[in-house]
Amino acid sequence: MANLSQTVKPGDVGFKREIGLIGAMWASETSIIGSGWLLGAFAAANLIGGAAIIDWILGAVASIILALVFAELGAQYPVQGGTGRFPHLAYGPGAGISFGFFCYLQAVTVPPIEAFAVIHYWGYKWHSVYNATTGNVTHLGFVMEILLMAIFTALNFLPMRIYGPFYTIVTWWKVIVPVVTIIILFTKFNGANMSAGGGFIPTGVGWKAIFAALPGASIVFAYLGFEQADQLAGEIKKPQRNLPIAIIGAILIGAAIYILLQIVFIGAVPAAQLGPKGFLGIPSTDALAIAPFAAVASLAGFGWLSAILRVDAVISPGGTGAIYMTSSSRVSYGLSRNRYFPGAFGAVDSRGIPWFGMIAAFVAGLVFTFPFPSWHSLVGLVTGASVLMYAGAPLALGALRLRLPAAERPFRLPFASVVSPLAFIVAGLIIYWSGFEVVWKLGVAIILGYIIIGMYHSDRAEVPKINWLKSSWIAVYLLGMGIISWQGQFGPDNTGRLPFKWDFLVIGLFSLAIYYWAVLWGSQTTEEIEERIAEQAAPAVEAPAEPAAA
Repeated sequence: MANLSQTVKPGDVGFKREIGLIGAMWASETSIIGSGWLLGAFAAANLIGGAAIIDWILGAVASIILALVFAELGAQYPVQGGTGRFPHLAYGPGAGISFGFFCYLQAVTVPPIEAFAVIHYWGYKWHSVYNATTGNVTHLGFVMEILLMAIFTALNFLPMRIYGPFYTIVTWWKVIVPVVTIIILFTKFNGANMSAGGGFIPTGVGWKAIFAALPGASIVFAYLGFEQADQLAGEIKKPQRNLPIAIIGAILIGAAIYILLQIVFIGAVPAAQLGPKGFLGIPSTDALAIAPFAAVASLAGFGWLSAILRVDAVISPGGTGAIYMTSSSRVSYGLSRNRYFPGAFGAVDSRGIPWFGMIAAFVAGLVFTFPFPSWHSLVGLVTGASVLMYAGAPLALGALRLRLPAAERPFRLPFASVVSPLAFIVAGLIIYWSGFEVVWKLGVAIILGYIIIGMYHSDRAEVPKINWLKSSWIAVYLLGMGIISWQGQFGPDNTGRLPFKWDFLVIGLFSLAIYYWAVLWGSQTTEEIEERIAEQAAPAVEAPAEPAAA
């Protein structure tokens, strides 16, 4: 088995490499530009005023650090559902099951969020679908939400040669509309709005609120999705070259758009809409809260732009919901290849569609439309699950760099020994800033997931066995994050015993301790990693490169 990792790669069965560079980049971009751009700018300004611009910059920096890690891993192992498989290759079934589940949980919860966002935005004109007072959809809105989920699913049964160009066109629309919005609204820019409510950082707002707004105002959520190219890596042409460009390019474009959108939103809101508290005084029932950019465009006299934005309120979240339905089925396919999910999730039809995984993702998404009554409450959960999923990538990178130092790396991350642990710390801080309420709810979802997966794994000889001693760091990490969050400054339901600023130091040191524990003592040996790679490579080698024409 020596040096097997130099020549053998994990592979997949039943997929065609039909997605080019632009398609790969747009797969990530269409995931980044969704409901976040339509609703996030108001949410941030409503919490921290002009300082929201600081948060969008901080969110961009954090996302770029994480994206660089995914760029190396995706180019090295371009497989379907990669984010759920990298930890499996590096750590085996213990971390593989855990981070694979976090990845799946994140993927299936995004489509219902995007469906909810469509109904939310349309509540600006159609009050019969959204109740601004309760922040929830009406009965009619709920039915429409389910219908949208069904449409997301149906689109994914199109062959990739049709679906790929379709979402490329949709993404061009999703990029052009916010760019046009930035240009048009900049003509109404009022610099005095930047200090509305008592200053650039409004009266009563401190750094604690600024950090809490990163997840609380859905800024982190808005940047999610840069890894989508990794989820579709088994269908991307020349992935060793195209994947890193797609991932890094998508996050840079998304960051520029989001930061400029926040600037023009703050500057274009008519001063008459702002009271003594500035943006902090705008109620949730105001048109600005329900449909921020459409309302601003209307108030500024651009009725035509307001109409376009209401159309975009279907296309932007809809495109994101559809591509996440795509990735959900690819993630479950990958977890089936890891032998964590039943073999049915690995079923791929003649068009290259994992049909069982697609249907399962639709059903799982429906579950998350019930217990969470508002867009922001769902966003909190999915942000936590996403960041837990993201935390697995720097751990995998550290272990693979250590155990397979000579392996081919088409994109080699500079200063990986610094960037990788830094990315893991960033993930821990975002989870912590999400607040204890989100953390404990996420903990419940994790426990339920472990129970379900454990029931499937019991008494199955073909399922890989967990090395509990090597995997013990996972339990310590999850429990430790829960305790720090409980004792920390971000709530509700927290005790506040851990002082502000010292809590950041605790998270940093705790994350570093877990990182080096996992990489140095929790990861698999070189031989075990090569065995994991060979297990997934053999079936793909036996499969025909191109299926016969219909």
